Amino acid sequence: MDFRESAEDQAFRLQVRAFVERELPTDIRDRVLNFQHLGREDYVRWQRILHQQGWGAPGWPVAFGGAGWTAAQRNIFDEECFTAGAPRQMPFGLSMVAPVLQKFGTPQQQARFLPRILDMSDWWCQGYSEPGAGSDLSALRCRADVSGDNYVVNGQKIWTSFAQWANWIFCLVRTHSEGRQQEGISFLLIDMSTPGIQVRPIKTLDGGHDVNEVFFDNVRVSRDNLVGEEHKGWAIAKYLLGHERTNIAGLGNCKRFMRRLKEIAASTQKHGRPLLEDVRFRDKVVSIEMELLAHEWSLLRLIDQEGKGQGKGIEASLLKIRGSEIQQRLTELIMECAGPYAVPFVPEALEGDADIDTANGRLLNALAPHYLDWRKISIYGGSNEVQKNIIAKLTLGL
Repeated sequence: MDFRESAEDQAFRLQVRAFVERELPTDIRDRVLNFQHLGREDYVRWQRILHQQGWGAPGWPVAFGGAGWTAAQRNIFDEECFTAGAPRQMPFGLSMVAPVLQKFGTPQQQARFLPRILDMSDWWCQGYSEPGAGSDLSALRCRADVSGDNYVVNGQKIWTSFAQWANWIFCLVRTHSEGRQQEGISFLLIDMSTPGIQVRPIKTLDGGHDVNEVFFDNVRVSRDNLVGEEHKGWAIAKYLLGHERTNIAGLGNCKRFMRRLKEIAASTQKHGRPLLEDVRFRDKVVSIEMELLAHEWSLLRLIDQEGKGQGKGIEASLLKIRGSEIQQRLTELIMECAGPYAVPFVPEALEGDADIDTANGRLLNALAPHYLDWRKISIYGGSNEVQKNIIAKLTLGL
């Protein structure tokens, strides 16, 4: 395949770059590039700016209100947004439950939920993992029992990202206990304001609060909120995870980290000269940059396959593994730039209004928490060890 961009794609890249430079709010960009915490409104504000432009859903078909872009255009858009310092578009609605609704949902469900995902009137979270059912997701025990026109849901979910901000959650629930574990699982949409739902925060090593426990105590959910067939949710779960793992490949994020690594290393002094001029450190940067280039080529091959109508196989797992490893390695090198500033934990450095050391102090004190936060990327979406098992089984026919 030819990795060179067509003239049309080059023109599209310039269009996206000009739009992002013009429309991305400065306060959001500065927080993103300085590894500081974002608030709920930051994500919503950027999503609505994109939606107003008609770019709110790069991966959706036009029939559902999406941009209708090619895979190559989506990749360009992602790269330009991340490079400029835009926050990620929250994937739980746009890239996870929306494709499920478009493929498995009823026309009524599509009409009800998809427009509210586009303008982020609804913030979605994902109810998959449970205590004892993380990598082995089929072992989940959260139950949904039929009661007239409703399900009554009881159980617990864990590691639920941004549940504290969400007003809807899509859940895998057990509706039948006979046969194989994968059988008897259903895909259910639940309003987070329903009585009986409790969200409890989990504080992470970086001092943040992205993940939560969610408890369901006799939560009544209309059977109209079932997506697809009852007891057949495992196929939907696998379909959704394919989208999630491709997103975790994070090429745009990798490139943003690489750019920031070089900028920080060029401005950080070691023995009276920029760290980037240190031959040993520069070797590390060159090595990870080569890995990133190989990762980009792998993604471009997948894009080429999609353009030819070929589906995803083990590529989603391969990209998830390499993307998470590269992002973790880049955060290690970025933290290495901090030197002694990586030792103290300064939570205030993560907040945009913090009044602390000027110049590099604020940024450098945020690098260790940033490193800690990205340890989890090799776990979510299915741990890298699980992905290797998937690759082995599909490749060897086990």
